[in-house]
Amino acid sequence: MKNREPPAYYPIFLNISGKKCVVVGGGAVALRKVKTLLEHGARVEVVSPDLCPELSQLVASGQIRVLPRSYRAGDLEDAVIAIAATNDSQTNLEVVKEAREKAVLVNVVDDTESSDFIAPSYLRRGDVTIAVSTGGRSPALSRKIRTRLEKDFGEEYASLARLLAEVRTEVKRQGIKVNGDDWQETLDLGLLSDLLKQGNREKARAVLLNNLKTRQG
Repeated sequence: MKNREPPAYYPIFLNISGKKCVVVGGGAVALRKVKTLLEHGARVEVVSPDLCPELSQLVASGQIRVLPRSYRAGDLEDAVIAIAATNDSQTNLEVVKEAREKAVLVNVVDDTESSDFIAPSYLRRGDVTIAVSTGGRSPALSRKIRTRLEKDFGEEYASLARLLAEVRTEVKRQGIKVNGDDWQETLDLGLLSDLLKQGNREKARAVLLNNLKTRQG
């Protein structure tokens, strides 16, 4: 049998804050998935008769809800995302079946063919998120690339995103007409990030505003 080419995944960032996300499974893999969902504000429900110690602690602290039993049809009611993270392929497929029926996005760990989406390796600096994916072919390569990027994108990029938001508001207030190309030309990432690393936020702001005004003139 010929190996099928993986799908061309559509990159997207989902707002799951306050929304129900179900993880079926209670081991170390499920824990990683739960932590990521919590980091993005999801309302997490775990379905599993057994939990690893860390998941039990999350339950005890009220951060997640648990159904302490095996998965049953109906457990995905009102969910927006489902993650099947058990070592039982039949259970995982039952989760997929219900997800398809209820139009719930589903991910089956280590089974891209049964999944609607795959989770990229990512790094986050405030509002700046950089995601890396190899289409499920090599998670190790995704992590390696992310690790390399982490060295180039420090916390100053979180400050830069906030600064740009402020400058955009100021530009509108002053009636300065700039387009997307103007922003690209004035965004000297090297200079601005260096200024922010040095704590010269006001200078970075002044440089950016001056460059935008120059482009207008």
